[in-house]
Amino acid sequence: MNLAAIPSPTTSVWHVVGLPVRAYAICIVLGIVASCLIMEYRLRSRGVARWASLDIAVWAVPFGIVGARLYHLATSPQDYFGAGGDPVRALYIWEGGLGIWGAVLGGAVGAWLGARQLGLPLGVVADSLAPGLAVGQAVGRVGNWFNNELYGKVTTLPWGLEVHDMDRSNPGHATRIDGQAVTLPDLYHPTFLYELLWNLGVALLVWLADRKYKFGRGRAFALYVMAYTVGRAWIEMLRVDEANRLFGVRLNVFTSIVVFLGALIYFLVVKGPRAYVVPDDAPETESAPSATGDVSQVDVTAAAEPSGSAIPKGYQVVSEARFQAYRRTGILPPDTPADMAEEIAAGGHPVERDPAGPAGAGEALLATGKAAGSGRDKPAGGDADPESRVDER
Repeated sequence: MNLAAIPSPTTSVWHVVGLPVRAYAICIVLGIVASCLIMEYRLRSRGVARWASLDIAVWAVPFGIVGARLYHLATSPQDYFGAGGDPVRALYIWEGGLGIWGAVLGGAVGAWLGARQLGLPLGVVADSLAPGLAVGQAVGRVGNWFNNELYGKVTTLPWGLEVHDMDRSNPGHATRIDGQAVTLPDLYHPTFLYELLWNLGVALLVWLADRKYKFGRGRAFALYVMAYTVGRAWIEMLRVDEANRLFGVRLNVFTSIVVFLGALIYFLVVKGPRAYVVPDDAPETESAPSATGDVSQVDVTAAAEPSGSAIPKGYQVVSEARFQAYRRTGILPPDTPADMAEEIAAGGHPVERDPAGPAGAGEALLATGKAAGSGRDKPAGGDADPESRVDER
């Protein structure tokens, strides 16, 4: 064995009490957990109630896994369909084969559904998720190492990867001859490791840039997409696993270029500050003492934890100044023209209703919260950001 080489595991599945425990599945689960914890921290800093990340993950994770598998089947169908293919293996996601762009698209649909249930703008969720998603991808790539897959071309670099010949008749285990695991000749680029390190760099880039510039309306997520696709394009060209090609170039390279351009256009065109949210029913005045004047009956805990542990029925976008005041005091100060301008730019749109309109007319409507009145007509001025609209409950 080359002492300078990176070794690969000979086993990627173990049986515990008769049940298979697969390294790939463990890595995917750990990646999801890491993504959720980072998103949770960032959601709370924007005013979202505790553990909303779990409510969103319940929708996003299944949709993301299905989308990831469908993308993999569409771009690498040869092992599953046609001559020599095994369609049943299309269901064996534990063997590997989850396409990131299918995961992002499917997960976005699930996240949108979860955000809609909570009354949150999708942009708030996407920006909160961005660095966590990159970290989750990095963790998931370790599963490819266990599976001895997604390696690159032959290399003479000191960090070349040893790859085992995996036994198809005994999935999850290397082929053995005379008790020794069989390795492929030569050493290979550890492309799984390249992408793992690149993803961690992307997460750090998005975190630091968002901390400095306070991106809003999905721009932090767009930055993640741009940074990731740059790395994915050159890493993809090193890989030697089977994949569909266009003009002799792997299809995923073209996908990365197209997605990068889409994210770049979005990042340049869409502007707006970070959105902060508070519950729709956030108090705008202090609670009055009871009529009996009994001080012991006055709720003194409201200001201590304004976001509360209860799940709000919906959220409204507020300016950063109003948000910080609410967090300090538990009271939401009135909107000023400057606050209103910032809220509009962040995706929340206070719109004056037609005084001659239906019930509730004349009151402000914040598109990310519930209607102040019972009228459901579209405001005359239109919504500034359709994604932030939340149905009245």
